[in-house]
Amino acid sequence: MKSMLKRLSIALVLALAVSGMVFAGGAAEEGAAHRGSTSVAYVEWDREPAHSHFAAEILRRAGYTVEVNSVSNAVMWAGVATGEVDFHLSAWLPATHTNEWNEYGDRVEDLGAHFEGAALGLVVPTYLEDINSIADLAENADMFDNTIVGIDPGAGMMQATENAIADDTYGLAGFELLEGSDATMMAALQDAIRNEEPIVVTGWDPHIKFARFDLKILDDPEEVFGAAETINTIVRGDLAQDDPTLYEFLSTMDWMELDDLINEIMVLVDEGDRHETAAAQVVDANLDRINNVLTAGLSMQ
Repeated sequence: MKSMLKRLSIALVLALAVSGMVFAGGAAEEGAAHRGSTSVAYVEWDREPAHSHFAAEILRRAGYTVEVNSVSNAVMWAGVATGEVDFHLSAWLPATHTNEWNEYGDRVEDLGAHFEGAALGLVVPTYLEDINSIADLAENADMFDNTIVGIDPGAGMMQATENAIADDTYGLAGFELLEGSDATMMAALQDAIRNEEPIVVTGWDPHIKFARFDLKILDDPEEVFGAAETINTIVRGDLAQDDPTLYEFLSTMDWMELDDLINEIMVLVDEGDRHETAAAQVVDANLDRINNVLTAGLSMQ
């Protein structure tokens, strides 16, 4: 009964997300052979929506009807595990999403890394020249009003920060971690930098904030936030059987070859475009280049 209720709850959340939020691309591109429908979920972590809408736009032009869901981290993983969603491109492994992998790993498939060298931790502006490590941060807690500005509470890095505070790692016991979202964290960061005030936020790279501002991730010798990570593609367990073409696309697509295009989408969104508009614009300008790295059997129109 509990598992049935959990599945219904996940389906309801995803249905609400779809009805109230997002369809990137919608129906398949006119003129392309219709290949069926697919769905991708993502969390609002800057690169993840840009990448997800980019993939959706490519698939739509290759003949798919694509549904794109902006959901919480927990719902994203659960949605793929229960089969409500086909895939997500937002798995930070092995550390950030270790809890989600431990819970859902036996019901999903990890297709491997599509981005390497990802890093996360506590981030401050570079004008804070004397704050270079988390230990420095703790020694200057008053400067930061004993506050760390966080993101959504379901994120693995939020749990890692909470654990560090609870365990008094580096002397962080006196800090309060503010929950919010990527957007509220960015707004607080921008406001502080505009006034050259002290601020510390939970952060990660790749992220648009490192392009917009001069920032540094604080040294973390005890690896509270883990070592460098990869960002991986996660699919539902039976996708290979149900849609071999989509599975092959997600397994073999060389996203690092197109990483600069994902960054272009991030910049356009930062300047005010919608994700789906920015993705369509970038794909329009790079059709030949993207087609050259597409999985055999797929071609955009």
